Amino acid sequence: MSKKRILLSGIALVGLAFACSTNPFTGKSTLNFVSNDQLFPSAFQQYDQFLKENKVITGTPDANRVSNVGMKIKAAAEKWLAANGQAGYLNGYQWEYKLVDDKAVNAWCMPGGKIVVYTGILPITKDDAGLATVMGHEVSHALANHGAQRMSASQLQALGAVGVAVATGGQSAEKQQMWQQYYGIGSNVGVMLPFSRSHESEADMIGLTLMAIAGYNPDQAVLFWERMSSKSGGQAPPEMLSTHPSDATRIANIKSLIPQAKAEAKKFGVVFK
Repeated sequence: MSKKRILLSGIALVGLAFACSTNPFTGKSTLNFVSNDQLFPSAFQQYDQFLKENKVITGTPDANRVSNVGMKIKAAAEKWLAANGQAGYLNGYQWEYKLVDDKAVNAWCMPGGKIVVYTGILPITKDDAGLATVMGHEVSHALANHGAQRMSASQLQALGAVGVAVATGGQSAEKQQMWQQYYGIGSNVGVMLPFSRSHESEADMIGLTLMAIAGYNPDQAVLFWERMSSKSGGQAPPEMLSTHPSDATRIANIKSLIPQAKAEAKKFGVVFK
């Protein structure tokens, strides 16, 4: 069996489920074997455990900003979904917005709408529009079910590894290990990493629309990502080896998406110059 054939036999499994569900925000068929009923309880439990183990900041102006911006992003999502015939899409979501004392420049959203913003990112967000850029992006990961899609892709990748093991079972241990290494590298670089980068780009697109509907000028998203790029100092890995688009790619994509975000916001009476 050729190296290419083994790689393709495993990697092809990843594409088998690309019609399992449809993302209402993009209209695309997506990879998703995991229902919200399965995923949300576990996510909520992990979120509660995280809050117990970390310092949650409450009652401060920054904590209130996180909550207020989060609620506006949530309301924007509800408006957009209702206007597009998807009013029931958020059933089961339990929105919560917390500011956590941590120097990491980070924020995240668990499946089901549980959001954490680290204090370390606030100097870069600077204002409500910067914060809306971050929270809109993170909320969009949850709205697009990216967590469930990643779990589904990982399951298929594991099945692919089993397929490679079966296909090479009659060969020496060294060759079996070699084929598994080829498969691991090929499936990661050729499938899993591009899959993750596509999620980041989707979250940027949806997030821009949500922040615009919420009343935050999406032009400010470019300024935020430029500040993030300056903070990283060019230390990111090459794009093809990263889970995220390069700063240059992301900023260029965002600039191209801003007119679309503004057009969507205009449908809800929000107009930007």
